Amino acid sequence: MISKVFELPYYAVIFTSKRSPGDSGYSEMAQNLLIEAEKIEGFLGADSVRDTEGIGITVSYWRTLEAIDKWKNHTLHIEGKKMGIKQWYEEYSIRICKVEYEKFFESSVLKPDGIG
Repeated sequence: MISKVFELPYYAVIFTSKRSPGDSGYSEMAQNLLIEAEKIEGFLGADSVRDTEGIGITVSYWRTLEAIDKWKNHTLHIEGKKMGIKQWYEEYSIRICKVEYEKFFESSVLKPDGIG
């Protein structure tokens, strides 16, 4: 499911990565990180995909830059970053963007004329 529309403006943190082979606790950490992120005031949601080659993109949505900083400095997130560098990722990038416009389409809400 794709995250729905949020009140504008907000921020998106785009994490693009290439995984190393094997899990080595990655799945459990990813699940725990999402649980912790949801506890931070200003966390709006996240979308994540990964292909069969190990390339993944996770976009997390935040109300403020301050909320992103809280996440950046969260103890479990710091531990996850260290493990990522040590064993989970071959490479990654992080980008932070301010979202000032968005549009969401869902086919189940199309009107009879085909226009949502």
